[in-house]
Amino acid sequence: MLEIGTKAPDFTLPDSDGKEHSLADYRGRKLILYFYPKDNTAGCTKQACGFAELYPQFREKGVEIIGVSRDSVASHKKFAEKFGLPFTILSDPELNVIKAYDVWKEKKNYGKVTMGVVRTTYLIDENGMIIRAAEKVKAADDPQNSLAAL
Repeated sequence: MLEIGTKAPDFTLPDSDGKEHSLADYRGRKLILYFYPKDNTAGCTKQACGFAELYPQFREKGVEIIGVSRDSVASHKKFAEKFGLPFTILSDPELNVIKAYDVWKEKKNYGKVTMGVVRTTYLIDENGMIIRAAEKVKAADDPQNSLAAL
């Protein structure tokens, strides 16, 4: 996990429509950048729908939300449409940004060790600095906890 007080790594990734987004696009605004393992799984759906439900409150506080996973643009499009997600989700199949934000790690599941995305949420300030970092967050609680931290 990246340290609080460090500069957030820049990125350029496509959204569910294939439009490129970079960290610089959000300069001057606070940003919740959350990393999740996979579209259409129980935890990831709970987390995304939680952020969607609270999205108006985040916007009132001047905060934008971006989700990132290694799923394809096409998968993200279906996921966003199925659940009416009002925020941007970005596709990182090459793991460039996932690794830059130090969320690609060993995971143990039923004694089996694999590599995967550890559910992590960063709050980045208007100048691109990390001001909050939460690793191994609970999917259902993360949106509310993120809002409470603002």
